[in-house]
Amino acid sequence: MKRTLNRNLSVVLRLGTAAAIFYSIIYQVTDRIAHNLFRPFEYFTYFTIQTGLISGAVLTIAGISAIRNAQDSQRVTLLRLWVICYEVVVGIFYNVLLRGTPGDERDAGYDWPVLPNEILHTWAPIIIVIEWIIAGGKPAYAWKKVWWVIVYPLSWLAFSILRGLYAPDHWWAYWFLNPGANGEGIPAMLQYILMIAGTMIVAGFAFTALRRAVGSRVG
Repeated sequence: MKRTLNRNLSVVLRLGTAAAIFYSIIYQVTDRIAHNLFRPFEYFTYFTIQTGLISGAVLTIAGISAIRNAQDSQRVTLLRLWVICYEVVVGIFYNVLLRGTPGDERDAGYDWPVLPNEILHTWAPIIIVIEWIIAGGKPAYAWKKVWWVIVYPLSWLAFSILRGLYAPDHWWAYWFLNPGANGEGIPAMLQYILMIAGTMIVAGFAFTALRRAVGSRVG
């Protein structure tokens, strides 16, 4: 009975969180359009937005999987691992580095809607972590597959840096990736990149170990 209840709770949390993420992104886009401030080639470059779309899609797939199957497949579990790592990085770096920092000067007088912002940067990461813990069962994948968690973030970092350096507008998604920001230079940029990559890898192995430990107790 306990596993059935956990599975039902997973369905609710996965689909509910996916709905909340999609709602938040749609809300932000429509609000920006209403204020004539929507710049799609910038908005959809943000790591938060890209990972939000990925997370929403994966959670929807995982929610349907939880309805149809007693246990997630290896593929679904790996997708959920990647998503939880992305979301943890979003939550940590936003709340440590970005919360309260000045916005784009082109948006003077505009405030991002609070609820969607909090869902994307705080509540979605927390709920996804909680669901990973209560889902139960050992993750059916080898340790070496955890390393794949870093592929998308590194690709995003490479794209963001190339965009900032060579795009006509020289726009940077985040100030800490811009080597010219605050006069910190390339060493500071590389430091932040290593922090992001390191956090992602540590999270992947830590959450895998956690699920193996929890799965051993309940399985």
